[in-house]
Amino acid sequence: MGEEQQRIQIPRVKLGTQGLEVSKLGFGCMGLTGVYNDPVPEEIGISIIKHAFHRGITFFDTSDFYGPKTNEILIGKALKQLPREKVQLATKFGIENMDSTGFIVNGTPQYVRTCIEASLKRLDMSELKKLVEEGKIKYIGLSEASPETIKRAHAVHPITALQMEWELGIGIVPYSPLGGGFFAGRGVMETVPANSMLTYISRFQGENLDKNKKLYLKTEKLAKKHGCTSAQVALAWVLHQGDDVAPLPGTTKIKNLDSNIGSLKVKLTAEDLKEISDAVPMNEVAGNPMPDILSRFSWKFSNTPPKGSKVST
Repeated sequence: MGEEQQRIQIPRVKLGTQGLEVSKLGFGCMGLTGVYNDPVPEEIGISIIKHAFHRGITFFDTSDFYGPKTNEILIGKALKQLPREKVQLATKFGIENMDSTGFIVNGTPQYVRTCIEASLKRLDMSELKKLVEEGKIKYIGLSEASPETIKRAHAVHPITALQMEWELGIGIVPYSPLGGGFFAGRGVMETVPANSMLTYISRFQGENLDKNKKLYLKTEKLAKKHGCTSAQVALAWVLHQGDDVAPLPGTTKIKNLDSNIGSLKVKLTAEDLKEISDAVPMNEVAGNPMPDILSRFSWKFSNTPPKGSKVST
């Protein structure tokens, strides 16, 4: 590891008001078991997680839906080789299955308990209101939740973190802060891999991709101005959005992981942040950031099912 890399200290930040402290930069583990790409070999996945930890990243995100299930198993194996007490681990649940109409979302108390106990077993850990009190989990967060859902949940038990692409004392955990590879370099802009989930995302298709390429070229110019890569300037913008923001970039390559950590060295003024926001206005980005079948679960289009129910969407 180079001397310059060693000098980068990843700050610690508090998420929410229940005492959770995490590394300012997290690591999204989804891609290690394949989504944007083929799954990486187990030993490679473990080595990437360990490298992230030794660079100062202690906040890792997974889900029972990734793999499915295999992502949690991989993380569990990696955690055996790390000091568990120094790691903050987030997992997710809610999608029970698929049928001819789409995903089956289950929010019943029985399913919640079944999911969490199964996740703990896969993660090889023996550590929502009752489950917190029992010590099986420490904090509760939401992913892609609408304002109505957040308020309903927060009234039952304090919500520590909200995971979304970009009140109530809740920390923000932006997933996909590099736009699913959008800001990662010209490679994705020129050729979307045939085996990638990106082929199902309208943002990377046809006329949408042509329009978005123009926005990407603007980020390249901004990156040159700040002496960094387009991915680093995009990630730095997210990191500067607040002290309670901890983005979750993921990667399957050590060099990209080190580059993401390097974004912490990019210092942006208020004027810089405005310039970046103005260069890539959200209303000019063409297409959805996820496959249409998943867009229905976005906070923009849905709320959680009524208490004690499960639904197909």
